[in-house]
Amino acid sequence: MEAFRTAFLFFLAAATITRLWLDRRHLRHVLRNRDRVPEAFRDRVPLADHRKAADYTAARTRLGAVETVYDAVLLLGWTVGGALDALDRAWRGLGLDPLLTGVGVMLSVFLLIALLELPFSIFHTFRIEQRFGFNRSTPALFAADLARQLALTLLLGAPLAWVALWLMQHAGALWWLYVWAVWIGFGLLMSWAWPTLIAPLFNRFSPLHDEALRTRIERLLARCGFASDGVFVMDGSRRSAHGNAYFTGLGRHKRIVFFDTLLQELDHAEVEAVLAHELGHFRLHHVRKRLIHGAVLSLAGLAALAWLMHRPWFYAALGVSTPSDHMALLLFLLVGPTFAFLLQPLAARISRRHEYEADAFAAGQTDGEALVRALVKLYRENASTLTPDPLYSAFHDSHPPAPLRIAHLSAAARASAAPH
Repeated sequence: MEAFRTAFLFFLAAATITRLWLDRRHLRHVLRNRDRVPEAFRDRVPLADHRKAADYTAARTRLGAVETVYDAVLLLGWTVGGALDALDRAWRGLGLDPLLTGVGVMLSVFLLIALLELPFSIFHTFRIEQRFGFNRSTPALFAADLARQLALTLLLGAPLAWVALWLMQHAGALWWLYVWAVWIGFGLLMSWAWPTLIAPLFNRFSPLHDEALRTRIERLLARCGFASDGVFVMDGSRRSAHGNAYFTGLGRHKRIVFFDTLLQELDHAEVEAVLAHELGHFRLHHVRKRLIHGAVLSLAGLAALAWLMHRPWFYAALGVSTPSDHMALLLFLLVGPTFAFLLQPLAARISRRHEYEADAFAAGQTDGEALVRALVKLYRENASTLTPDPLYSAFHDSHPPAPLRIAHLSAAARASAAPH
């Protein structure tokens, strides 16, 4: 027991200290370069916008550092501090069916975690985003979103927890394989249901009415052999001034979604180039690869849990006095990310490589310089820093740093434009 507790505390301390050290490096690097626009962007990004991005990044980084410490303290409180055990005892004292007790404990924990993290969400939205001119949400809309999220958590989380715990109790030694299959199936179901059933609960989606842009997009889709259920515009401006675009759905039932804020900033060629980048992720099987990687990791994690749950020291080391299926699952979900912390740079590196590949694909399908212009506009309008600390970026960022990405993309655009 003591060895596992020591290992947990060591990894938690190491992860927390590393995150804080990287935050400090990032903050110093960004502020040190606040008054100097990188050479590649000097004719495209005004100094005032560059300074705004530095200040915005600094504010978010400072809040992130506080949240890192807060999360570590909460995790200690839940585990070795005994909060999980106390909540479990309270539910057991109600004398309910063990399966219902397990579901109640799990939902209670996740709802309490969401409540405890709510102050950071409020501060981020109504202080930081408001200060830099990005927030367009109102307190009423923010509260309505929370209510809808709570309802979805109960509606979807309760049956999923019930099925997982029932399988753990009744499916025998291979329960973890069945739970994994349910988890994968649930993920696929959510991918199918999200665009038509869930996302419309939060935003309004309307067909793209710009005929010239629609024609351009349809030609691009035909060139790339991509089928979708349509191109939609989302009212992202209801909540934020940030612009974005994404794909959602499964198989032939995929949707292309543009934030209205994005369409306000980019011209037709730039929108086409951004879409070509997203298409590149599908054509190069990045989405499939990520799903496979996630499936493999979740399978390995559940197999490890199947072994750990029969070790009394696993519970005792993490502050739980009464072993049970639901406590084993909860402990694993809460503590697992601490031990997986060292995998984060590898995941970020794979993601950045995929972004480079999707950029190269876009440069081959559309005007690569249009994508460069689009990215620069998005960096500027979203106040994304052009000067992240290299080590911080290597550890955290799923997208390459702006100067490196623009340099790679410009090279790809020149290569595509060169005569063969």
